[in-house]
Amino acid sequence: MRVLFAGGGTAGHINPAISIADYTAKQEKEFAAVFVGTKDGMETKLVPKAGYSLKLIDIEGFNRKNMLKNISVLAKLVRARSECKKIIRSFKPDCIVCTGGYVSGPVAMAAKKMGIPALIHEQNVYPGLTVRGSEKYVDYLALSFEETVNHMKHKEKCVVTGNPIRQEILNADYEKSREKLGITKPFVLVFGGSLGADRINRAVIDIIERIIEDGRISLLFGTGDRNYDAVMKTIAEKNITLNDDVKIVSYIDNMAECMAAADLVVSRAGAITVSEIAALGKPSILIPSPNVVRNHQEQNAREFENNGAAAVILESELTADTLYDKIMTSVTNAEVLKGMSEKLGKLAKTDALEKIYELMVKMSE
Repeated sequence: MRVLFAGGGTAGHINPAISIADYTAKQEKEFAAVFVGTKDGMETKLVPKAGYSLKLIDIEGFNRKNMLKNISVLAKLVRARSECKKIIRSFKPDCIVCTGGYVSGPVAMAAKKMGIPALIHEQNVYPGLTVRGSEKYVDYLALSFEETVNHMKHKEKCVVTGNPIRQEILNADYEKSREKLGITKPFVLVFGGSLGADRINRAVIDIIERIIEDGRISLLFGTGDRNYDAVMKTIAEKNITLNDDVKIVSYIDNMAECMAAADLVVSRAGAITVSEIAALGKPSILIPSPNVVRNHQEQNAREFENNGAAAVILESELTADTLYDKIMTSVTNAEVLKGMSEKLGKLAKTDALEKIYELMVKMSE
């Protein structure tokens, strides 16, 4: 099977595509994949690392605040569609899988024009602009939530699959991961997404000294690539001396091990993140980003909170004191952690890869 993948921008769009590719490679003796992305997205780092070929196109998202800028965006879209046709013509895929981000739009359009079957996957409850704009060009709309069907025009194309969970996440082991990472204390994993989150970063900086002085927990803090230098500069300015209990990195490359080893996860509430948290049964403190379409991260977080499976702190309510108190009262209370973990079971969907692969097989026949 030859598959062209399109997904770019953040790890939340790219990792699902990589997961699908890795799963398909295990099912197909003769498997080939090419990814399409842009030079500015996380795909330039993640796709080559995963061992796949990456083709770059020049495309950007529509500007909702300044409509005049969209004239140049439309011109880029026309050129990008032409570039995608060339990639398709050269690679000759059996099918195409789009996982979101504005790079998926021209790929889906080119697929329709050239008669190549395609699907697009929507991670969140409310579909994004790219998915809504692409649904007429694809054969299937792979959705993560039943409710999303109500927001789509082409309901006959909808298949509820859930979000793809990386095999290394599903197979990760708590004890083995802690042993490999050298963790002996209750372990808190904090990250704001692949690009980082300023408000979360500032709050974490302000509690690091208290965590070190308290000495009861270990903390791994992923700042995001673009924020790492600023975070380390602020820590130096505050004369904070780090020790073995607190580790700070720009990007967490071994997320499967780190999440498996964690007793508590503090993160945004992106669809892939909460799906992985549910699959691993990890208690969490979710801080949804307010800067997303239709506030979908808060919808994700509230679903977990309403089921007793997570605590939620809105960014408008986030302070160092609030975060510290919530972390310490959660991670040091075994009953609270156990209760959250048990309630995550009914929210977990772990067979999305199989369902999406079945659609790919149908398209390739």
